[in-house]
Amino acid sequence: MRRPRTAALGLLASGFLAACGALDPFPTIPHNAEPGQPAGQRVAICYDRLASTLVEVRQQAQHECPANTTAAPLQTDWIMQNCPILLPARATFVCTAKR
Repeated sequence: MRRPRTAALGLLASGFLAACGALDPFPTIPHNAEPGQPAGQRVAICYDRLASTLVEVRQQAQHECPANTTAAPLQTDWIMQNCPILLPARATFVCTAKR
């Protein structure tokens, strides 16, 4: 009897976190520029691939870039130092001048 109750509590907690925005993408520390990568300000977004669409992640990155620039995807990693366990993916974008 204890297992179904524990599972139900886990599902309830997950639903609560999702409902309160705990799984929404948010900005974090980006990667440093590496040789051969485009120049420009970098922004990084933590997200969960199951809870967020790539459109949402890109919109958040665009919001972090300065005016008159476009957030161009650069790379994605899963380094847990920068993103919490609920949002394990980190997408790094470079802000490039609009053409």
